[in-house]
Amino acid sequence: MSVVGPRPHPHVLDNPARASLAGPHARFAERRGRVLRYPVDVSPWLALPDEPEARDWADLGALAGAGVEVPLNGYCGDVPADWEITFHVDGVQLVDDGLAAAPDAEAVRLGPADVPEMLDLVARTRPGPFLPRTVEMGTYLGIRRGGVLVAMAGERLRPPGWTEISAVCTDPAVRGQGLAGRLVLAVAHGIRERGDTPFLHTGARNTGAIRLYESLGFRLRRTTSFLAARAPERLTEGRAALPVG
Repeated sequence: MSVVGPRPHPHVLDNPARASLAGPHARFAERRGRVLRYPVDVSPWLALPDEPEARDWADLGALAGAGVEVPLNGYCGDVPADWEITFHVDGVQLVDDGLAAAPDAEAVRLGPADVPEMLDLVARTRPGPFLPRTVEMGTYLGIRRGGVLVAMAGERLRPPGWTEISAVCTDPAVRGQGLAGRLVLAVAHGIRERGDTPFLHTGARNTGAIRLYESLGFRLRRTTSFLAARAPERLTEGRAALPVG
């Protein structure tokens, strides 16, 4: 006879958006039932419970709106049959494993007044979602050349004890000069100064970025998923779930 022991307690980084919205980023949290999300002009990240039930999916649909595409970044479970999976890319989560974090003399802090420049750089480089209020999530640093913002990196999710580095991007005209790595280390320095540990996400096929991050001192913690699904036009409860894949 086999004995099934208790389920292992999930790590705070297994559901980082939920840990962030229930913790240091609680001021941003929009809630319906057990579902949490950031305001749509801050971040696309939202948070289901670790093991969502039919009621949670109904609440998610009501929160997002019928027929609306919902990003489910980091969610690796099943999706109800009446939700249409519209996007699915494998990702990786990397954590600090000996970063040589340090300030950078050329890096400047970016704020709300810099958002138009930041959005323009993101549009040219496509590092991932960056929205008009994303800058409010944490510290963002940039490097300018000739008065033009050419590289940046900053903070996004804030699970207790951890801070995600995100929006790492460099204008194609100045790539190969090590600006991205310098900014990552500078942002990591600020994270460590307040007692948190840096981590980040990227696509599993983004091998160039993964090599850079590993060379800086990150290590792979786990594989994850970048997923989006469209809520049904008529929201109901209790539908069967389909595996992601």
